[in-house]
Amino acid sequence: MCAHIVMADDGITFDGRVKDQRPLGGAETAFAELAEAFAARGHRVQAFSRCEAPLSWKGVAWTPLEPDRPDRGLPKQADLYIANRANQLIRLCPKAGRAVFWIHNPAGYLKKPRYQWPLFLRRPAIVFSGAYHLSTYPAWGFDGGRHVVPLGLPALFQGATERSVAPPPRAIFTSNPLRSLDWLLSVWGERIAPKVPGAELHVFAGAATYGAVGAAKSERMAPSLERAAAMAGQGVVLRGPVPRTELAAEMRQARAFLYRGDPGETFCYAAAEPQAMGLPGVVEDIACMKERVIDGQTGFVVRGEAAFAEAAIRVLTDDALWQRQHRACLAMQGGWGWDQAAAAFEALFL
Repeated sequence: MCAHIVMADDGITFDGRVKDQRPLGGAETAFAELAEAFAARGHRVQAFSRCEAPLSWKGVAWTPLEPDRPDRGLPKQADLYIANRANQLIRLCPKAGRAVFWIHNPAGYLKKPRYQWPLFLRRPAIVFSGAYHLSTYPAWGFDGGRHVVPLGLPALFQGATERSVAPPPRAIFTSNPLRSLDWLLSVWGERIAPKVPGAELHVFAGAATYGAVGAAKSERMAPSLERAAAMAGQGVVLRGPVPRTELAAEMRQARAFLYRGDPGETFCYAAAEPQAMGLPGVVEDIACMKERVIDGQTGFVVRGEAAFAEAAIRVLTDDALWQRQHRACLAMQGGWGWDQAAAAFEALFL
């Protein structure tokens, strides 16, 4: 069945082409990937965002939002309307067959009146990315149904080939530097690097990933990034944000990813993507992290600095352990892509 699907996002400036050309945040990446997956499945897809100009990209018709119009320029009708994260979008496309409110952050913010009023009036289904994410929305909150659809993995991070030889002890960090990079640098410098000769920690992080929002937060990010740059003598290499094709290539050279986790994570591409590429990971048991890493099989889910450092040292030095976990990652962590996520949306709402 070919459906008319309208999607809207009122965050940073981006479209599908931007997603393919430069680093982009997880919510924006998810929005563009789902739109493209719907189009690849034969649907007519209109995506509205703060893009700079109309664009047809991978079957998706991208259109700039019109902020001066109450309807933002969206059509009144569609088979499925997906409002992405913004309260001002919930009641648009009023004659859609089904309306969905898709969120990406812990749902506590939905308790605010500016969200509850449109949710009460429209009663859209709310889509969460996992069990932890679902648990963050209070039972009394308004909705038209609560559903879990995990985010898909971009095709670029699927289908990695098995490596027959364990690589050198190179770890990566690919998340927002405000999400515990400073903590990781302390654990690395004090507990990990001294016990793993030649170990490197490559930090792929910076404000550019988050557009204008990132620029506004650059001052808060600066201390951790400056500290990373100053730790070159302890094996830390500050790489900055890179395009996704380059990041995938870097993952093929790395041995593991290290990430503490953050209460603000509800899915965490910084864990999901390297796991799919075959990289064992060490994370703390925070928020959704135990949904991304299978403890003891594709890495370790731990509590506290000492346990984190011990697990990281094992993954970076024990070749037999690394090989087992590498194979488990490839076998267990790369099977859910955006085509599967789009099919799940279809099954629920079309």
